[in-house]
Amino acid sequence: MDENESQTRRLTEDECWDRLRQSPYGRVAATAAGEVDIFPVNHAVGDDGTIVFRTSAGTKLLELTVHSAVAFEVDGFDDDEAFSVVLKGTAEEFDRDADILDAERLRVHPWAPEEKDRWVRIVPTSVQGRMFSR
Repeated sequence: MDENESQTRRLTEDECWDRLRQSPYGRVAATAAGEVDIFPVNHAVGDDGTIVFRTSAGTKLLELTVHSAVAFEVDGFDDDEAFSVVLKGTAEEFDRDADILDAERLRVHPWAPEEKDRWVRIVPTSVQGRMFSR
């Protein structure tokens, strides 16, 4: 790579979505009581262009219910490149049978041993990403 050539480039929207689909887990950032929390989650990209994940009743679900504006991030690397994608949007719990059946087809399997019987989707408002040469 030429010294004057930038080693960082913005990803296109399609490239961002490809990386969101290919990444096995991401992080949800939410705010409650003036504090920002970050939660790792296993996720999938829904056919409707949303991020879908499972959780249990507790702090994460409560925060997402109280303050639905969230950021979601995935990243990764190989020998040549590293990337980061940040999606911003609105989180909402869903419990309609048809929606749950659609989500279950995405095969989201949490790694944590606790029961994750609640479903959340993030409806995106923006997505941005960057690729870095290593």
